[in-house]
Amino acid sequence: MKMAAFGTVFTNEMILSRFENNSWSQPAVVATDSISLHPGAHVLHYASTCFEGMKAFRHADDSVHIFRMDKNVARLQQSSELLALPQIDAAMLSSMITEIVRRYAADVPMPPGSMYIRPTHIGTEASIGKAAAPSLSSLLYVLLSPVGDYFAGGAKALRLLLEDNARCASHMGMVKSGGNYASALQPIMKARAAVQADQVLFCPNGDVQETGAANFLLIDGNEIITKALDSSFLHGITRDSILTLARDRGMTVSERELTVDELLERAVKPGAEAALSGTAAVLTPVGTLIHAGKEYQVGGGIAGTTTASLRQALNDIQWGRAADTHGWLTKVS
Repeated sequence: MKMAAFGTVFTNEMILSRFENNSWSQPAVVATDSISLHPGAHVLHYASTCFEGMKAFRHADDSVHIFRMDKNVARLQQSSELLALPQIDAAMLSSMITEIVRRYAADVPMPPGSMYIRPTHIGTEASIGKAAAPSLSSLLYVLLSPVGDYFAGGAKALRLLLEDNARCASHMGMVKSGGNYASALQPIMKARAAVQADQVLFCPNGDVQETGAANFLLIDGNEIITKALDSSFLHGITRDSILTLARDRGMTVSERELTVDELLERAVKPGAEAALSGTAAVLTPVGTLIHAGKEYQVGGGIAGTTTASLRQALNDIQWGRAADTHGWLTKVS
């Protein structure tokens, strides 16, 4: 199967289950383009949708392993609960994921490629009168998309515009829902046009949170500083993995409030680094912060060595080149 732009090529089949009359149907493998929705479906009007993103990796012995599936399943359960969607059975979803990945194991690329896995849960009840009520029926499905090297053109240090605004409603940030991403699109597009920024770093009331699609990390010597977990931003699984590896190395991990003033003061110090963490790129270096019309070079404006080292350490576990001491991999074939 050929590679294309990230997330635009899909396997011919997916797996799905429907929740109707208070129970889930037996999961079934169907054609990827087989979904049909009533135009009054709850998801189309009231955004009852959440999803996950994880990857399966091929190792040198040709086996295939999914990275941190349990954490992604748990987060989709949490998102579903917070959106008042029907409760997901973790064992059923885990079985659905492993079944469809095993079915398409031959299409999992060799490193640095991977198989991107997108479980999705949407409200399907046909009712446009339920703006203040949940959908009583839903659809849970798992899409697969083989992807290539995210850094095929090199790990370019990004430009971030700091904005005194929230990415989404503060009580919904920890939900991985489409509406949160949609609300960030206009600010990102405006930042690209105005100051050639790659992303917006949302900092409501001077509180450094996250970008439109990734968590933010500041590295100052042997310390990593990132916002403490609360409901206002996404609890990234890659973030958690990177922080775990940093602790393994003896680094100080500070999960706390970080103000814009402190960020700008620390970021310009020699050797400082900043990075964005997420499933797609693991860790992407940040080279420039833009605030109040002024540009601040982070550690000289180039990709940092600690960022690259932590990204490589996580990749090595995912690709089977380093020991999986934390039990993060689930073997499926």
